[in-house]
Amino acid sequence: MAAGAGLRFLLLALHVAAAWAALPLVVNTWAFGKATETAWRVLQMGGSELDAVEKGCAQCEIDQCDGSVGYGGSPDESGETTLDAMIMDGNTMEVGAVADLRRVKNAIGVARKVIEHTKHTLLVGESASMFAVRMGFPYEDLTTPKSLSVYSEWLNQSCQPNYWKNVVPDSSKSCGPYKKTEKVVCKEDWTSSQRRISIHNHDTIGMIVIGESGTVASGTSTNGAVHKIAGRVGDSPIAGAGAYADSTAGGAAATGDGDIMMRFLPSYQAVEYMRMGTDPTVACQKVISRIQKYAPKFFGAVICANTTGSYGAACSKTPGFTQFHFMVYSPSLSQPSEQVVDCI
Repeated sequence: MAAGAGLRFLLLALHVAAAWAALPLVVNTWAFGKATETAWRVLQMGGSELDAVEKGCAQCEIDQCDGSVGYGGSPDESGETTLDAMIMDGNTMEVGAVADLRRVKNAIGVARKVIEHTKHTLLVGESASMFAVRMGFPYEDLTTPKSLSVYSEWLNQSCQPNYWKNVVPDSSKSCGPYKKTEKVVCKEDWTSSQRRISIHNHDTIGMIVIGESGTVASGTSTNGAVHKIAGRVGDSPIAGAGAYADSTAGGAAATGDGDIMMRFLPSYQAVEYMRMGTDPTVACQKVISRIQKYAPKFFGAVICANTTGSYGAACSKTPGFTQFHFMVYSPSLSQPSEQVVDCI
């Protein structure tokens, strides 16, 4: 082998080694470090990428991360806490998801069972709860003194804010029950989410795990928007919206105002940008910018990672939300690392 060719081969080998040295990788939304650490530990013990996503998100369900994941948070307008979750295998493209899950705490665990024991993708409501019990999950009360207090305070404030429009009585001044008005104004108020949603009442854990060989898995878990209309489902359990995984390209996960974000399939779009060679940070920024064309002040963020271990994030700047915090764990780190990006 000529000296020049040998040098080029060595440099290529070093480049490949450096790229794979960034794997395995765990990335998740918000400063939920315990969830990151749990997922990493699963990988280190020989667990699969799906195992890591499931256990990492389940850690947040147990810890009630920010009151926006798991039981005892975000009561709907009837005072009940319900859960949404999904998990996706980037090798097989299988998805398991549950939405409006009632009286079962381990939503991401139930979502995993949808993959393992059904030919379906998404189960919802009371039927999802019945499925969970058949899979061995116990019925448990998701209400806590804190969630009851949040609900009671909301009632005392004339049910403000809420998610109704074009109804009587005036939903901006009073509680229901509501009836439809004769005249319907169909124009979307894209700024309404700014008043209803904030980083303090609507977060989600979204997680991406990439194994040493580049295998990708992703997942989400949330209790949804506080004071949501009963039965509401946001972006979190919807494949391509809340999260997406494809072992030929990468993974992504979203957090924020799901009613707006799910309309744009941001996680799917981010993965497709990465498939075309776009840097993960730029991929995240592009999907945020796309939504901002319609909803300039929407609240939301996206995390992205490709199969070489590169990662990034982006968020939409809105009053009270100018930076987004997310967690990363990789072989170059001795512990979960909290990362921060400025919103655009």
